[in-house]
Amino acid sequence: MTTTISRYGDQIDRLIGEVAAIRTREAAVQTRLAVKQTELDEALAVLEQAKGRLAQVRSRLQRALGALRERLIAMYEAGTPDLLSVIVSSTGVEDLGAQAEYLERLRGMDEAVVKRVRDLRDQVRQIVAGRRAAKNQIESARDSIAAEERSLASTRSALSRHQRALLGARADRLAALAQISEHEEELDGSVAAIQGEIAAQLAATGAAPLPAGPIQEGSGGLIWPVSGPIASGFGSRTINGSYEFHPGIDIAVSEGTPIRAAADGTVIFTEPEASSGGYGNYTCIDHGGGLSTCYAHQSSFAVSAGQSVSQGEIIGYTGCTGYCLGPHLHFEVRIYGEVTDPMGYL
Repeated sequence: MTTTISRYGDQIDRLIGEVAAIRTREAAVQTRLAVKQTELDEALAVLEQAKGRLAQVRSRLQRALGALRERLIAMYEAGTPDLLSVIVSSTGVEDLGAQAEYLERLRGMDEAVVKRVRDLRDQVRQIVAGRRAAKNQIESARDSIAAEERSLASTRSALSRHQRALLGARADRLAALAQISEHEEELDGSVAAIQGEIAAQLAATGAAPLPAGPIQEGSGGLIWPVSGPIASGFGSRTINGSYEFHPGIDIAVSEGTPIRAAADGTVIFTEPEASSGGYGNYTCIDHGGGLSTCYAHQSSFAVSAGQSVSQGEIIGYTGCTGYCLGPHLHFEVRIYGEVTDPMGYL
């Protein structure tokens, strides 16, 4: 079950990462879409200006063509004199100069009209080419916008699928956790029933409590609360494939073994299993100077809150109350409430 929950957790982490990546991609597509929309708006504005400009230039070109047409008709009807005709028909040098100057003026006017027509024609061609380029840009921008919109729709569809998958993975993990809670409740009930049967059998047979045994002094100022091997040390450990932090040491002893106070002090409290959670029945003693010790999973208490105790005095009996897998004593050392490795004091 722990492996299943871990797998769901990995799936959730992966989906969260994918959702974040898709949202980033969606933002990038929206940015590109906005840029293309701006290009389209600018191209449309250029096209509208070109339409207005083209209408004006075409109107001027029509007027210039009309003037040119009228001049050509007038020249055709009156006949355009050439330089030889002017010389022959002149009555003198002065008359020749005047007529030549008049002829040059007519030619200049004709050339100006022709140049005006050519300039306006070139302007029309440039505007038409600009309009064609603007239309091409508009079509390209519209194609790009359509492609970006399709990409955005695909991205949002993928985002929706991943969000649904994420919700499903979270629901699956919650269901797995609920199953674990149910199994824990069943296990706690089974352990409590077994402990009750053992206690009843001991009471029925009148079995005497186990002896406290000799005091085992430590090198750090405290004595060992019970004598036995360390089943689990302080710090990180693995339980059923999951890592957890163990705030004390577990000393393996038989159930009913007397527990000694590690040092002189005052009992802070004796917490019953019903309100202590996984610690079961446990006692904490204040030794002064910020040092305190705690003793968990007791089968019963031998002291009460507020009572002064001496080092080595029996304060309770080992058992398997709370969350445990077999009789042992969970022993903690705390400095101003913070747990520390008891081995530095034993």
